[in-house]
Parts: sequence; structure tokens; C-alpha cells
Amino acid sequence: MTGSFLSGKQVATQIPVLLEEKKGELFLQGHIMRNTDHHKAFVENPNGLLLFTGPSCYVSASWYSNPQIGSTWNYMSVHVAGKVNFMTDEELIDFMRKLTLKFEKGNTKSLTFYDNLPDNFLNKMMPAIVGFEVKADKIDNVFKLSQNRDEKSYLNIIAKLEEQGGQSALIATEMRKRQPELFPEGAEWDGSKFDS
Repeated sequence: MTGSFLSGKQVATQIPVLLEEKKGELFLQGHIMRNTDHHKAFVENPNGLLLFTGPSCYVSASWYSNPQIGSTWNYMSVHVAGKVNFMTDEELIDFMRKLTLKFEKGNTKSLTFYDNLPDNFLNKMMPAIVGFEVKADKIDNVFKLSQNRDEKSYLNIIAKLEEQGGQSALIATEMRKRQPELFPEGAEWDGSKFDS
């Protein structure tokens, strides 16, 4: 999650969030440490951006029909922008119950489920965090998957990424799903499918 002070100084942190739908609108909920730069930035400027990154990988230009152009990086991500609203103490407790229950896979007997944590721990830790909720005002999926390449290059990139395995193979799987849309049977490629 990223934000910035009004001065322009930027802050970012990696945190788990929960997605909740309310009256047809999407909200992301999480918590951060209180009185940190991150917290202070959102008090001053409530505009936040949550970044969800998927697989990414290097794509060598040597895999293109014309290799005498630059290599690139393929990736998949989702960006959610909205205003940060801080939770009340009661809302934070409800959120922490949901969060711990989710990551404890619904096990209410887990010693780390919120309701099972010792009071002396909660009394120390809860004042040190602040819960927040961001209404998803804008959601962008940002996928760069060699969609600006000709079909021969595109298929060769898929094959090379599948050979590499791991994140590269995950990118190849998504590219394969998009192949019929990019290259309909019998259609001529016009070079207009630029990376977004």
C-alpha cells in the first residue's frame, strides 16, 4: 500500500488486506502501525493506492521474429485507488477477528485467533495499530504480456517461458489464454496491439 505526505514524500508497506463488498461497492480493509510515517501520511493525505502484484518475468528480444529491438519485462498487477478511512476501536476488533480467522483457516480454537489471545497481549498491541478501510474508487489491471508482438513471436515467447517454469510459466499460461483474442483465426496481425 502506498501513499504520500502533502509535501510529496512517499511511503509504502506490504500488508495483508481483506476484500469486502458493501451495497455493491468494494472495500479493502487492513491495519498498519500507529504513529509511523505511513500512518501520519494517511492522516495528512488520505489518498491511497494498493498494489497487488502477480507473476512477472524477463522476455528476451532474441525470442522475437525481429530480435534487433529491446527486450522487455512481462507482468500482471492490479492497482486499487481510494480514500483511506480509519476504523473505530470496535471496527478494528471486528476486523482483527475476521483477519485472524481467515488466516487460521476458520479455526476458532487456534491460540492465535483474536478471541483467544491473552488480554495482556491485546492491551499492549491493539493501541499500537490502526485499522483502515479503502473504498475502491478506481481499479486498474495492468497486464503487459507481449500483446504488441506478431503471432510467431508471441508463440515463441510462450514456449520459452514454459521451458523456464516458475513465474515465467504462469505468465505463459495467461498469454495462452489471451492468444485467441489477439490472433483470431484467419485475421491478419496489424501491429496495433500495443503494451498497456
